[in-house]
Amino acid sequence: MPTVYLNPSNQKNEFVTGGYEEYYMNLIADAMVPYLEGSGIEVVRSRPGEDLSVSIEESNAGNYDLHLGLQTTTSPEYLTGTLQGPSFVYYADNPKGQEAANIIAENLRAIYPRPNLVTTMPSRSMQELRDTNATAVIAEIGYHDNTLDAMWIQDNIKSIGRILALGVSQYFGLPFLKRA
Repeated sequence: MPTVYLNPSNQKNEFVTGGYEEYYMNLIADAMVPYLEGSGIEVVRSRPGEDLSVSIEESNAGNYDLHLGLQTTTSPEYLTGTLQGPSFVYYADNPKGQEAANIIAENLRAIYPRPNLVTTMPSRSMQELRDTNATAVIAEIGYHDNTLDAMWIQDNIKSIGRILALGVSQYFGLPFLKRA
């Protein structure tokens, strides 16, 4: 049975439309869990408010097959509110991370209003990717300073959770439970 460590953001970044990143990312994780478990994937997740270093330690202690961070992102100050689109970030030297990011991103393109804006990208600098033993992907679901992204996330929590879980199931080559 594959194992996944879900790490929804603990950040209090405010959505331009109201609410906070930590709240919405935990709702997405809540939506994912029944689908993942129904597809035969064991899930452990970080606790709300948990420090990133603690989440990384817990992930490393568990010998997970995939570590999936759930976040939003923000534009640089001079571009506030203008950037849009989800990004899936993987550790640059990990082909399995790239594969997972590509599969999950491809699934999200099916429900994101502007699929051409869903991207994958490598990183060597993000602590959650660099210091996690498991294959790791950070799903940046959209820009919390962009009104369209923020509204899309708030209005599509269950759909986002379902489609992310579908991508994880496909990454592991497992049949997907259609209903939670």
